[in-house]
Amino acid sequence: AEIGTMKVSEQIDALYILKTDPVDYLVIPRLVACCIMLPLLTILSIVTGMIGGLLVATSIFGLPTQVFLDSARNFLNGWDLCSAPIKAVCFGALIAIIGCSWGLTTTGGAKGVGQSTTTAVVTSLLAIFISNFFLSWVMFQGAGNAVKSL
Repeated sequence: AEIGTMKVSEQIDALYILKTDPVDYLVIPRLVACCIMLPLLTILSIVTGMIGGLLVATSIFGLPTQVFLDSARNFLNGWDLCSAPIKAVCFGALIAIIGCSWGLTTTGGAKGVGQSTTTAVVTSLLAIFISNFFLSWVMFQGAGNAVKSL
């Protein structure tokens, strides 16, 4: 929404007049930030989820801590934990590129900014959904591979 507001208020045009490339000045920092922060947030989410699951399993269900940890170790392998941040980098790039491209092409005042923001969010969700399918396909060697190995 920020870049869209800048486009509507002609700040992007001012960057062109100052011979500053808006992509270098606005898009690249956002792209780098998304590609760095989304994997970090993914790792934080995994750790938080594991700690939350451990607390629920031990406090509510009375499961011994070691049983929970052994179960997690048996069902998760290293690649499962490595693939999540790799996917997050791709998703961060998609979010940044889609958001910035809609922002740089926004017209129509505040209404246009709102429409561009909504469209960017919907487009990002669809792009993540579709790319997640293909990334999972590539990273895990096809559909149903875990079931076939049982």
